Amino acid sequence: MCTTDTAVGAIRLTEDELGPYVTHAPTRRRLTGPGLPSGSALLTFSALRTSGLRTVAQSTDADGPDLPVDLRDRLVIGELLAPLGMDAESILLDGGTGEISTAYLFELMDSRPLAPSLEALVRFAAVTEELADLRGQFASFAGRYGAKAAAEASRQLLALFEEGTDGQVPPYWKAAALIRPLALATGPGTGSGLTLDVPARLLDEEFGHGRVARFEDVDFPSTLTHEPTRRFLRETGLPEQTVLFHVDTEVPLQTLAEYAADERPGTTSPLELPPRADHLIRLGHLVEDNSLVVDGATGEVLNWSEPEAGLYPLNTDVSTLAFTLWLHHRERTIDRALAHELSTEAYDQLAATMLDVLTAVDPTATTTTADWHYWTEAFQDEAGGVL
Repeated sequence: MCTTDTAVGAIRLTEDELGPYVTHAPTRRRLTGPGLPSGSALLTFSALRTSGLRTVAQSTDADGPDLPVDLRDRLVIGELLAPLGMDAESILLDGGTGEISTAYLFELMDSRPLAPSLEALVRFAAVTEELADLRGQFASFAGRYGAKAAAEASRQLLALFEEGTDGQVPPYWKAAALIRPLALATGPGTGSGLTLDVPARLLDEEFGHGRVARFEDVDFPSTLTHEPTRRFLRETGLPEQTVLFHVDTEVPLQTLAEYAADERPGTTSPLELPPRADHLIRLGHLVEDNSLVVDGATGEVLNWSEPEAGLYPLNTDVSTLAFTLWLHHRERTIDRALAHELSTEAYDQLAATMLDVLTAVDPTATTTTADWHYWTEAFQDEAGGVL
């Protein structure tokens, strides 16, 4: 069984444990020398600690004709960490070449490249964590926010990945380089009373001048008393239309109770409304009969599902809502410029990256007690082509 050096947080294997499984000399030196990090925000090698080196065939008990020959003898050494509710991909090592790939062990139909070597894999994970923490090679970005900072950090991270891949960056790391730095586009709220400072120009530049809805005080129901929310809707606003969201612009903002009365006047099957429906202000429409509402007293943003008559947490406030809509639109713009490379080659990895970025800015999806979250479900909808 492998050993863990707690002093330096490294997992190492002995020469005997490597046995005939690993013949690639640099990989053997890595596993018996520096080893692998015992913990990471992106991946884990706990499989080595608990099971030692095992082939895919041994790990799945699926050494039959349905198991692709090129996968049978690869070694399961860890997993990519996945957001809540998503399946984790196993990290596989080719003991003859040292190349690293990923696959879902419950499918085992195909694998995808992850890194040319263990050395590169560890380095890629380390620099990505440096970006998230704004330290190391990304320490200069501490306190810098905006689209320009995000673009600069993206170029820097992509260049670091290209150094170890001859310019052929695997999809997982390409998504990391193009999407994870987008968290820098907005800064923490400073005196606004909201989670983020979202510059009005960020939405204007992304969605187009005149396509961001801003409201006046006369548009607000009397129960919208949360001043930071009122100020944000007046000065920054929300995009009028995205793939998933449409703002109500035809009439002044309504409470959910007013909307229901207008939607089904005199009907024998009225909408079943949640408590305090006259304090929930409907900002617009989410696809599949969902309304986006804000609590007029607290500023919390919620998703009201009409078919389920259910009210679910969506975002902390309107600032993180605006960031979510901006993030989704920016991702689609980036992917379109790449001829949809990210969404076609590794949709699940792209979705996981998007959710990681969203959670870093607004942890509503992971802190809510509800077992369903609109953005989490939407971003994973590969069949619907949401990303």
